[in-house]
Amino acid sequence: MEQNTQPKNRGFIFNEYDVLKKVILCQPQYMTIREVINETQKHFKDEGIHIEVALEQHHEFVNTLKNYGVEVILLPYHKKFPEQVFTRDIGFTLGETIFVADMASDVRKGEEDVLKQWLEDEEISYYNLLGDQIEGGDVVIDQDTVYVGLSNRTNQQAADHLKGLLPNLNVRAISFKAEYLHLDCVFNVVSPEVALIYRPALTDEDIQLFSSRYDLIDVSEEEQFTLGTNVLAIGNKRILSLPVNKGVNEQLRGKGFEIIEVDITEIIKSGGSFRCCSLPILRERNVH
Repeated sequence: MEQNTQPKNRGFIFNEYDVLKKVILCQPQYMTIREVINETQKHFKDEGIHIEVALEQHHEFVNTLKNYGVEVILLPYHKKFPEQVFTRDIGFTLGETIFVADMASDVRKGEEDVLKQWLEDEEISYYNLLGDQIEGGDVVIDQDTVYVGLSNRTNQQAADHLKGLLPNLNVRAISFKAEYLHLDCVFNVVSPEVALIYRPALTDEDIQLFSSRYDLIDVSEEEQFTLGTNVLAIGNKRILSLPVNKGVNEQLRGKGFEIIEVDITEIIKSGGSFRCCSLPILRERNVH
């Protein structure tokens, strides 16, 4: 671990649902399934990704965020990084600390350097998690609890290291079936009371834990494939979700959420949706 201590700015994230004020994205300019790294990519490998469509959909995603008052930072894209659109994995903000990940997959190594360059240019302090195998898609924060998914991308050692770095937070490791890639593909918290879950991927023990803390919305197998859990809450019970995930959207609306439907189905062919495509660094605490 190495700390960059430039003092000017910090992140501020204590949960997944406060009002989103500042978020990091990257356009899918060079998006391609170069090397299959998840089940969704395996399904779409032969079909491929239509870049023009993906760019158009991403542009709509960016504009939607801006229309709701979110400041969107677009990282520069590079041809050697086909997965760069998934900014969630290169880092994560916990409390007032922005952590920069050490990418586990060869196809993604180096993406984190683009983030570090931007943070340094903006004089924003960060922790560089050197040598720890951890990606932001496996990190979900809800107030004093940080859920860390144990996957092919994130290991117990990294979870233990985070626990040591964050003595005021309860870091809880969550095991799940590896084929689902990241924790946020099977579990996501969308308000203090409500979470989305795909039970077949999780252990009975963790399902019981989540049941004791949240009103759980079950995602079907079909909508897990279209990443129904991987929504992005932007505050005031507003959630960005795919139009195709009708079951999830209907259940969320039934619990009083406003669903903002944006079609990014071309991007999800590579295995990530709204949460995967966004790295929040600032949320404004609101009264729930």
